[in-house]
Parts: sequence; structure tokens; C-alpha cells
Amino acid sequence: MQAVTFELLKKDNRSGARRGKLHTPHGTVETPVFMPVGTAATVKAMRPEEVKALGAGIILSNTYHLYLRPGHQIVREAGGLHRFMNWDGAILTDSGGFQIFSLGALRKITEEGASFRSHIDGSSHMISPEISMEVQNALGSDIIMALDECTPYPAERSYVKESLERTSRWLARCKAYHKDTERQSLFGIMQGGMYRELRYQSAMEIVEMDLPGYAIGGLSVGEPKEVMYEVMDGCVELLPADKPRYLMGVGSPDCLFEGVARGIDMFDCVLPTRIARNGAAMTSRGPVNIKNAVHQRDFGPLDPDCGCYTCRNYSRAYLRHLYKCDEILSSMLLTNHNLYFLVNLMGKIQKAIEEDRFTEYKGEFFNAYYSTEGPSGL
Repeated sequence: MQAVTFELLKKDNRSGARRGKLHTPHGTVETPVFMPVGTAATVKAMRPEEVKALGAGIILSNTYHLYLRPGHQIVREAGGLHRFMNWDGAILTDSGGFQIFSLGALRKITEEGASFRSHIDGSSHMISPEISMEVQNALGSDIIMALDECTPYPAERSYVKESLERTSRWLARCKAYHKDTERQSLFGIMQGGMYRELRYQSAMEIVEMDLPGYAIGGLSVGEPKEVMYEVMDGCVELLPADKPRYLMGVGSPDCLFEGVARGIDMFDCVLPTRIARNGAAMTSRGPVNIKNAVHQRDFGPLDPDCGCYTCRNYSRAYLRHLYKCDEILSSMLLTNHNLYFLVNLMGKIQKAIEEDRFTEYKGEFFNAYYSTEGPSGL
């Protein structure tokens, strides 16, 4: 028995879009799904009850950050991550591979694992595949990710090949260490950079391990979107049709549509919460920068087509005032809106797939989204 299983309900007639259900120990998640990111056991500026009220059934937390603070043993003593953060929905934990990659000169990759210095206090640490599994087992998340090495863009083919082969060996070690498959499901991660033949090699190596789900990693690392889409075109079809497919680190509306169109089921990104703290909002008519003076006397909502708490109760003028005064409520209200916007968008995409009108809905959304300010800045 696997903790997490995937039920494919419907395929779109004119694209690769899929409608499904992800069954987890903490509830069933409708797919395709966007997962809000709660890096350090909290979705920034949101209470768990608020995140749940938006309609989110699954969130992401991060192994690297929770390993450093407060420490996985403390989370274990608290009864696991669900109880620690008061979240009764599903949780996926990233292995920490991307965060270690982001440390640059502060880390060193070897066959054993990743040695790094903490970004908090400079202390030395090592995360191996086994340690990553130990930490995630202690956290008690529903979906745990294998430790991988995320290669930068651009990168030499020889390095990318060496890296993906190490990632495959690390995955085998993760699978050998992880025992409680009825409580937590291990997903593997495809690497291979921007090289089609290396993506194929990685896919063949990880699919052979017969895991309950697979992720596409190493994208959205600085490459142009056109390159990302081209790589996705060759990636998705390599992964099993009866398992969930997860595109890591992607969360702008245009990328969500393009990912779904290619058969992706799961997405995550810090984008909606990060830009909210910087005064930006996603709307059906393009992004809005609340800092702009044009909003000073705009007493309408962020998005007239949005039913979120923020849009029902507050004006652009008020939100701009909060931001200019550096009030915490600015981050709270804009985060609420951005997450509602993406969760609601994925719900509309699900319905469009069910009704065999995904392609039409994608066109309708883009026509409105690009009609005003466009996607610049997101």
C-alpha cells in the first residue's frame, strides 16, 4: 500500500491537460493543483485557517529550513509537522536540494551528499539522501521528495550528465532508506538541464524505480520561458500516465496554463506570497503594482472579477496606503488575494477540462490577462 495514490479522471481532447484526484492520508486533493508554499512551517502572512478557507488542500514546506530551525527532532516531538503548524490538509516537503543549490559558494556536492554552511549562522552541515529521508520522516509529510542536485542555467552538458546520474543514485539510496510507505510516499525528481537526451536518460532511470509520483526539477532556474516550455514538451511524455506529475517551482498564471496543457498535475512556487510582500497582485486583467501613484484614488477592488476577502472588502487606494505606510496588513491582504487567485484559477481549469473546453478557457484568460498591463514583472 502506498500512502499517496493518483486517480486519473479525464483527459482533455485537444491538449495534454488532465483532471485527477490525489489521495493522501490527509485528504483528497483535486488536480491540477497549485500548492501554496509554507517554507518554514507557515505560509507567510497567512493563518492556516485562512489558507484552508481559500480552498487549498495541500501546501509545501521545506526540509532544509526546518532542519536548521527548529530542527526535525523538535517537530517530531511536537507530533509531526501537521500538528506543529496546525494544518490538517496534505503536506509535501521539498528535500532541500534547491535551497542547497541556491547557497552557491557556501555548499559542496559530493557522492555522499551536500555539505554546506548555514545561511543563518554559518555553521557546517551535511545532508545526504539518508539524512534527507530521516528529516522528512520526522516531519511526517504526506509526500516526501528525494534529494537531488539542481543544475544551473546555463550548464555544460558533461556536468549536467554527471549531476543527473548522481541524482539517480541518490534516489536509489532514498528509496532504500524510506520504509514507511503506507504513511509517506516518496517522489523522484527528473533532472537533465536543457538537454533533451539527458532528460530522457534521467526519466528512464527514475521511472525504473516504480515510485508513486514524479517531479520535473531543474526548470525555472533562469532560462527563458520559451526554453522551459520546449524542455517540458519533451519531459512530460516520458513520465507514467498513471502517476502524478509535478513541475517544481512554477507559479505564474501563464506558466500554470502552459504546464497544465502539457499534462502537469502539481505546481508550487513562492511567487504569489513573495510579490505580495512587495506590493504586487495577480489579477485576471494582468498584474497590478499597488505602489503606483495611479492607484492613490482608485476606490475599486484589485480585481472586479475576484471574490476573495480582500477584493470584497478593500480598495486599491487603501491597499496602496497600507503598503506606503509599511503596515503588516498590506502583506496579509495581498497574500490572501494572490493565493485565492491561483487556487481559484486552478479550480476553473479543472472545470474547463471536465467540460472539454480547456483550450477555449486558456485563450479567454490570456486575452484578458494580456489586455492591460500584461505579465511583466511576474
